[in-house]
Amino acid sequence: MSIILSVADKEFRDGLRNRWVLAISLIFALLATGLAYFGAAAAGQVGFTSLPTTLVSLASLAVFVIPLIALMLAYDGLVGEDENGTLLLLLSYPLSRWQLLLGKLLSHGGILAISTLLGFGAAALIMGLLSDSTPWSELLPAFGFFIISAVLLGWIFIAFAYVISAAASEKSRAAGLALVTWFLFVLVFDLALLGLLVGTRGNVDAELLPYLLLLNPTDIFRLLNLAYFADQPVSGLMSVAQQVRFGPVTLFASLLAWLLLPTGLALWLFNRRTL
Repeated sequence: MSIILSVADKEFRDGLRNRWVLAISLIFALLATGLAYFGAAAAGQVGFTSLPTTLVSLASLAVFVIPLIALMLAYDGLVGEDENGTLLLLLSYPLSRWQLLLGKLLSHGGILAISTLLGFGAAALIMGLLSDSTPWSELLPAFGFFIISAVLLGWIFIAFAYVISAAASEKSRAAGLALVTWFLFVLVFDLALLGLLVGTRGNVDAELLPYLLLLNPTDIFRLLNLAYFADQPVSGLMSVAQQVRFGPVTLFASLLAWLLLPTGLALWLFNRRTL
């Protein structure tokens, strides 16, 4: 365990020097604060809206931003070291491949977790200080729930990034695969389900479709935050999913399963990688 923590500490310090924490925190804080304040601009209103509206809208925005940041943060974690010639050097030390991989995962997961906490936490603080309509007793638990789920979503895509990094032979190819992964999970999957609904004229089993959403971690993330505000109106695929109420425990367990699956796959691919 000490070896894993040593690797994580080294990678985390590199991330601090590259100012990843500061950059990601600023992005999250600006997006969250801007959405909270200008979210009702289309309706001719400017100012902080209700907490449920803000967090449901923020969850819809986060599914685009968090996976992309997580993939860009870690896609070169292994293949970049290999191209630079440092991977073979690292493995010449008394360090196994699984220890190196888990240490890197832990460091990038820590960077994303701290950035998410600082960014969205700052937005919650600003909203709490400037909005009189939302008491702290409601604001803190709701943002805390959102931040935990956002961190889990980010960790899942960091694990996907390491699957790509362990499988790719070149850094440029890994970057391309990372973008393809983002498109598949964030855009293509939901469009395919909508196409299925349209193509079958709604004849798809209404009880089956919500379970298909569990095949996408970004949809699970949105369902999880919708479950916290069960009375919040939604549209699209999420409205179909509300016909089958998934509890927070089920959705959190699904996210954890999505975290373990690519992590195990990354370990298997890295053990088979030739140097």
